[in-house]
Amino acid sequence: MRTPTRHYLLASDFDQTLSFNDSGHVLAELLGVRDFEHKVAGLARTNLVQQGGELAYLIRHDPDFRGVRREHLAEAGRRVRLKAALPTLVQSLRDGIGGCRFSFFVVSAAPREVVVSALEGIVPPENIHGTEFDYDPHSGEVRAITRVAAGYGKVAVIDDLSQRLGIVSDRVIY
Repeated sequence: MRTPTRHYLLASDFDQTLSFNDSGHVLAELLGVRDFEHKVAGLARTNLVQQGGELAYLIRHDPDFRGVRREHLAEAGRRVRLKAALPTLVQSLRDGIGGCRFSFFVVSAAPREVVVSALEGIVPPENIHGTEFDYDPHSGEVRAITRVAAGYGKVAVIDDLSQRLGIVSDRVIY
């Protein structure tokens, strides 16, 4: 007689969890912005932006980041250094472990384009939830932030995924 397979939702952050560095640092380096940490610290002190949402705010409002386009975010993703065992981990989760199967998702405050680019060929794009922007169709510039997966935003994404997949809360791992 077979033991029924238990289904789990496993959600992971991206920056400094699956990668070694912060995607904001990588993007700032790509753009030649030197005081990224200072800008993030300043936003944190003002409590204007939820922790984790600083990069999205900078992309939308800071003059040094205003020229960011999708292609900059994708290039930053290609430059992010991933942890070496990540492909093996994701494959093990796909295969299942000890009578358990896993639905693996990445939920990050980083721009979705960065994470999708960084994880290309490892995690399907539909399993990646990150900060989303609305782009001006003529200039390509970010004209609005439509979703930020930071703080409670992450909780909302995970709640939505668990409901959609029919997974009870005691089988959700973040």
